[in-house]
Amino acid sequence: MIADRKDDHVRHAVSQRRQHSGASDFDSVTFVHHALAGIDSQDVSLAVEFAGKSWETPLFVNAMTGGSPRTGEINRLLAIAARETGVPIASGSMSAYFRDPEVAGTYRVLRQENPHGFVMANVNATATVDQVHRAIDLLEADALQIHLNAVQEVVMPEGDRSFGSWPRQIEQIVAHSPVPVIVKEVGFGLSRQTVTWLREAGVAVADVGGRGGTNFARIENDRRSTADFGFLDSWGQSTPNCLLDCAGVAGIDIAASGGIRSPIDMARALALGAKATGVAGAFLEIVVGRDDAALVDTIRTWLGQLRQLLTVLGARSPADLAGCDLLLTDDVATFCGLRGIDVDSYAHRSSWWSESKSSRRSHP
Repeated sequence: MIADRKDDHVRHAVSQRRQHSGASDFDSVTFVHHALAGIDSQDVSLAVEFAGKSWETPLFVNAMTGGSPRTGEINRLLAIAARETGVPIASGSMSAYFRDPEVAGTYRVLRQENPHGFVMANVNATATVDQVHRAIDLLEADALQIHLNAVQEVVMPEGDRSFGSWPRQIEQIVAHSPVPVIVKEVGFGLSRQTVTWLREAGVAVADVGGRGGTNFARIENDRRSTADFGFLDSWGQSTPNCLLDCAGVAGIDIAASGGIRSPIDMARALALGAKATGVAGAFLEIVVGRDDAALVDTIRTWLGQLRQLLTVLGARSPADLAGCDLLLTDDVATFCGLRGIDVDSYAHRSSWWSESKSSRRSHP
């Protein structure tokens, strides 16, 4: 039954991608173009510091799947692409492995095909410390993701209905994990208050996992005979809104996932304060066709285009994008107003003009 559910998730996720209208809150985040702000491409580095580690790029393949023969093959193709492009990769939820050790290979393939890459194991918030160690050992993981999916669970016919222990269990996992802990939502977003709590619990990274990408409430509703949870289709905060909401929370790295469709969305997320960006659905749609070469090409193209965006914006690193001027409009601006976020300040962040004048004075 678990294997069937994992295969169902893949099928419904791909179907959602193909039906999606393409509209996104990311479209309400616009860079102000300064025509003389550009720099030389050779001066741009995509390297980032993330969870105390050095990554060559701010892009990672986010948690997707595992637990059945078909999803094991998907993981193999994802791992090959991660190896060939040097991007970090996360496993899907390893709950199936805890229930049936015979499916270990469908996850272990991530390390077998990517022996020197940065690999993240993924567990739910009910995992025991022993299970966490088993997951990390199986993948020789460099970091641990804990996914939060209460909305998905309540729609899932066979899902959990008890969430009160999650905060205590996260604290236990953080205290006993030998690797940095990343806590991520699965598509409904993390609020400022949640991210603050995670920081106090010692979590290294909060991945906001906002609305806009794969909708697991809709997936689980499609699996129900009555499909009576359609009212949750728009539940949660979008990824841009989550990033804006938690921008003032210091002492914890922020990752952005949920509806990132292209390099411009990566740049927008980084400009809104994310240190790295995770992509799942857009990459899953490619590998279900059993074409790892196409995914390698896509990732390389995205990274090349991101570099050129930084070049035009005058950003020598992904972190420098946080100093670019942004126009926040439509639903994003409305959200900011209701959450007490100063929209105007984002439109006046750039230091390009003052730096340009200083440069002209020193080079007559």
